[in-house]
Amino acid sequence: MSFKKVSALLVFGALVSAAGLWDSDQTPLQVLPAAQASGTYSLTGRVVQVSDGDTINLLVEKKQERIRLASIDAPETAHGSERPGQPFGEASRKNLAQYVAGKTLTVTCFEKDRYDRHICDIPVEGTTANRLQVEQGMAWANQQAKGKYLRDKSLPDLEKAARQKKLGLWSEPGAVSPWEWRVVCWKNKKCA
Repeated sequence: MSFKKVSALLVFGALVSAAGLWDSDQTPLQVLPAAQASGTYSLTGRVVQVSDGDTINLLVEKKQERIRLASIDAPETAHGSERPGQPFGEASRKNLAQYVAGKTLTVTCFEKDRYDRHICDIPVEGTTANRLQVEQGMAWANQQAKGKYLRDKSLPDLEKAARQKKLGLWSEPGAVSPWEWRVVCWKNKKCA
């Protein structure tokens, strides 16, 4: 996006705001020009739901947007009797909720996945919720498909440290990754 276009958009936004045409109760969808150039974009909104340890709903411009935390995969929560949850699934959801539930956040997103979820980093407390989930043993560094989904290269070391300290899901032997759980338990119906 050229400098002239960015300037025009900024002037237009200022005029709309000054004229009172913008509802101040709305949280704007922000696609920042610098972020656009680097292949990322930002969304700002209030967290209205924490679905599990790696998925939240963000209210943006009176519309709920599904946000999937980038680079991590958390234990699955139950989805009916046909899809039982994993050990630590609910604990992981609650851990994430303590950092983000009800807060207004600006998230940095990279793309949308096949389920139309935004894949994002969630900044909190000088780090990201993504990192906190892994550091505290509440999620895996997503190394599925040989690390194809791993944007934050620091996460495997954080996971290793959590394993060594036996934090969260690493406190019990035999932790099964969510990508394995979805195939073995949910698809093949061989839940242990």
